[in-house]
Amino acid sequence: MTNEQEIKEFVKERYGEVARQASQRAATSCCGSGAEVAKDAISARLYAPEEVNDVPLEALLASAGCGNPVLLAELHPGEVVLDLGSGGGIDVLLSARRVGPTGKAYGLDMTDEMLGLARQNQAKTGIANVEFLKGEMEDIPLPDGSIDVIISNCVVNLSPDKDKVLREAFRVLKPGGRVAIADLVTVGELPETVRNNLAAWAACVAGAMDSKEYVLKLTAAGFQNAEVEIYRSFTADGAEEGGNAAPAPGQGYVASAYIRATKSPLARRNCC
Repeated sequence: MTNEQEIKEFVKERYGEVARQASQRAATSCCGSGAEVAKDAISARLYAPEEVNDVPLEALLASAGCGNPVLLAELHPGEVVLDLGSGGGIDVLLSARRVGPTGKAYGLDMTDEMLGLARQNQAKTGIANVEFLKGEMEDIPLPDGSIDVIISNCVVNLSPDKDKVLREAFRVLKPGGRVAIADLVTVGELPETVRNNLAAWAACVAGAMDSKEYVLKLTAAGFQNAEVEIYRSFTADGAEEGGNAAPAPGQGYVASAYIRATKSPLARRNCC
C-alpha cells in the first residue's frame, strides 16, 4: 500500500520536473503563442486564445490542469483569490487580472521549482496584485476568513488527505465565500493496481474521487450547495471518450469535472 509521504514526495518530484521542462521548452521555442502550444487530451483546449495571448509561454507549458477554474469562479473586482496548487501561475495571473488592482490573487504550491517559475512569470507580466506562497493544501499558510474565492486546477485529487484539504479551504474562506475547482473524478471503480501506482497519483488519476464522494466530503467540511458537473471523459490511456456507457467492474475511467460549493454567510470556523 502506498503511504501518504511517498505520494507527496513523488508528486513533488514529478511537478518539479514539469517546471524544468517548461522552462527548457519555452527557451527553445522559436515561434507560436501560448495558445498554440500542443497539450495532451486532458489539458487541451482549456483557455481561449484571448485569455492567454499575454501570458508567458512557460506558464502555459507548466499547466497540467483539466479545466478553467478562473471562468468557473466568475471573479469580481476587489475579490481575494487563492489557487491551490498554482504551478507555473497561469490561473493566478488570469485571476489577478479579473479582480483588478483592488483585489489580490494568491498561489499556493509545495514545489520550489514551480514557485520559482511562477514568480518569474509574474515578473514578466508586471502584474503586482499577486503573491506566491510555499506550502501544502493540507495546511494553508493564511489566516481564518481571509479569502473570497478558492480555485484549483486538477490538484485536489493529488492529495492523499482530501478531507483535510477541504477543511482548510473552508477555514480560510470568508463567510459567504465559494470554491470553484476543476478536477478529475472517477466513473466506476478504478483497478487497485491503478490506485496504488505512484505514477498514476502524479498523473491525477489514482487519487481521483467519485462525484458523490466529492459532494459528501465538501458537505462534511461545512460547505453548502456542493455540486459536481462532469463535462469530458477519458479512457485509461488518456484519450478522450465519447460515450457515456457504464464501465465494467474494475474498468472505471476518469472525467474532467467542475466542482462548486459555498460557505454560508453565517458560518463560523469549522470546529474539527
